[in-house]
Amino acid sequence: MPTEAVPVITPKWPAPANVRALCTARQGGVSQPPWDSLNLGVHVGDNPGDVRENRHRLAQQAGLKEANIGWLNQVHGTDVVELSPGNIQTAPDADASYTRHPGIACVILTADCLPVILADQAGTVVGAAHAGWRSLCGGVLENLIAAMAVEPTELVAWLGPAIGPQKFEVGPEVRGAFVAKHPESDQAFTTEGARQGHYLADIYQLSRIRLAATGVTDIHGGGLCTVSDETRFYSYRRDGQTGRMATLVWL
Repeated sequence: MPTEAVPVITPKWPAPANVRALCTARQGGVSQPPWDSLNLGVHVGDNPGDVRENRHRLAQQAGLKEANIGWLNQVHGTDVVELSPGNIQTAPDADASYTRHPGIACVILTADCLPVILADQAGTVVGAAHAGWRSLCGGVLENLIAAMAVEPTELVAWLGPAIGPQKFEVGPEVRGAFVAKHPESDQAFTTEGARQGHYLADIYQLSRIRLAATGVTDIHGGGLCTVSDETRFYSYRRDGQTGRMATLVWL
């Protein structure tokens, strides 16, 4: 067992019994400030040995082999990779992954961006996407759903912790990019509480709109704001240099 138990959030969603999922908080690791303490990102300036120990603790907590956690090099794009026993050591440039292989975990790192996990009702395929606004607007969810190759109506989704609608101030170009693709996205933006010429954006609502447009309507989660809860969550917008949380899903 880990030296210290890793606190996790267990998604409340009606996934099949053979689907497992969790989201880490920032506690339970060995990283020093400003990454304290369960930083799982290797790209944020933290001590590499501390990150290795944190990833080891995560694997133990989840009951997974460390080599079977499919870390990605996330680039705020829309590429999707399939994880299989032969290709999970490379950390490819991608912002979503899926697998049909039991014991292999799709994983997304975040510190304000939205992690989205998906599973089919038959329990045969799972996927995870890094849905920051650029990836979300660019179509990462649509690409993941297409790659999973099941009817969207057979999928269930869970939205993990992300920057909340009272904290996510964006410029008009962000609103314009979303509305140009889905006019109903206008409802996810408000000028109330924002600086002049800016908007507050609801990334949870934006993701629901994009999921629903593909046919995914069984959507759960949302509402945990990374910026507002400094005790539990890392937030890049709040702190700048900080750690990363992980959201995992596996069969």
